Formats: sequence, C-alpha cells, structure tokens
Amino acid sequence: MAPKWRDLADRLAEQIKSGEYPPGAQLPQIRDLVEAGEGSKETVHKAYKALEGEGLVTSTRGHGTVVRPRTPLKRLGIARYDKAKWRDGDEVAFIADRVASGRAYKRDEQTQTVSRVQADGLVAEGLGVSVGSEVYARARLVKEGAQPTHTLTSYYRPEHVEGTRIVDPTPGPAGRGGGYRVLYDAGYEIDHMREALFARNPTAGEVQLLQLPAGEPVVELHRTTYTADGTVIEFAVGVHSASRFAWEYDFKVPDSAHDKEGQE
Repeated sequence: MAPKWRDLADRLAEQIKSGEYPPGAQLPQIRDLVEAGEGSKETVHKAYKALEGEGLVTSTRGHGTVVRPRTPLKRLGIARYDKAKWRDGDEVAFIADRVASGRAYKRDEQTQTVSRVQADGLVAEGLGVSVGSEVYARARLVKEGAQPTHTLTSYYRPEHVEGTRIVDPTPGPAGRGGGYRVLYDAGYEIDHMREALFARNPTAGEVQLLQLPAGEPVVELHRTTYTADGTVIEFAVGVHSASRFAWEYDFKVPDSAHDKEGQE
C-alpha cells in the first residue's frame, strides 16, 4: 500500500491535470489540508514536495504552492533560421520564436559576454580545430521579461569574426539581423546546419542562472553551422529550461530510395 503522502500527491496531480487546479492556481495551504483530514503536516508537505519534484507545481515563500504554467514558447526548428528573417529583415532567432508564439519581446532581453577562450574537446571537435586553440565565445542569456529562458554560447574561429560586431559585447543581437547577418556581410553565408538535442539534469550554476524550480531538467542543444562548401562558421551550445519551450519542426519527408533512382 502506498504511503498516505503518495496517495494525496496522486490525487492532487489528477486534479491539476484535469484542470480543477488550472495553471497559476494556488493549492490549499498545508494547514487547511491538515484540518480537512488529509493527514499530518509532514504528510501534506511530502505530497507537495513530490508534486514539485514532478514539475507540476512551484513553491515559494510568500506565494505558497502554485500550479506551474503550461504555455511554453515555441522553439522553432528550421523556420527560425529562414534567411528572409535575418538577411532581409531584423528577426533574429530568439525573436522569431517570440513572434511565432505571439509573445512580446525586447532586443535587450538578450545579454551577452564575449571573450577569447581555449577550445575544450567539445568545442574543438565542433569547430574542427585543435584542443587548446584560441576561439571566440559569445555567451548569451535570454530572458522573457524577468524570466530567464535559456543560455546560448556560440564559438567562432578568430579569422571568421575578428573585427566584426560579433565580438562586440554590447547587449542585444549583434546589430541588424544578428550574428548570421554579420557573417553574411563578411562573406560567410550560412547554408546548412546540424542540431543535436538531449535532456539532462541541470548543474547547480544552471539552476541559479535560469531560476529553475526543483525537479526541472534542461535540454542541451549542440548546433553546427556550415557554409555551402562545408566550412564550419559557428558551433553553439545552448541550455534550455525544459518546460519553457515546445520544440517544433516542420520539414519535407525524405525518400532516399526515390532520390537514389533519380541519380542512376
């Protein structure tokens, strides 16, 4: 038989999922559930901690236990890199996500630091350089209002970006059209990308930086950007709060057998 706190947590979870407690609603105070006969203070506290660990609620001093919002941002796939957005306009990737989600944005919601660092194994492999080589790191923290949503650090070979706005640490995108427009103007037009995603538990530093609630995983993104001749012009690592994004991809389904027949 499950302990009493587990039974209470399961019943509350069902009420949350059914909409009886909608996003943003406050759950009853612990003392109210105790008085209603749901168990001791310790029992109710354990049930609430279980719900928090499952990502259903957040608990903060002064606000009690609140059902977490379920309105994540769309994190576009291919469409966020549409050249018409940044080459012909000024809709950089994080802004494209906000527009697609119908959410407001400010350009200074992206802050950044730029530095020259030595490439570790991951970055060296991504950029195709030797471990220890000096590269530029452009680290951004992106927020929606006061709420951090993700970090993204782009790494570049110095010969590709030296003297450009990419290495200017001014907050916000790197000028009109952002970093891809800067690379385009420097003669490095992006042609294709590879993205890899995986979920993991956050580090203590990421919990603090992204203001993550207990039990919140992160989604790590590795993005490699190429020119048409296969030159790597950016390798990026992003860390995203898992519940703050819904990843969306729209693409043409390949038919490798048909394509092979056409080549013969």
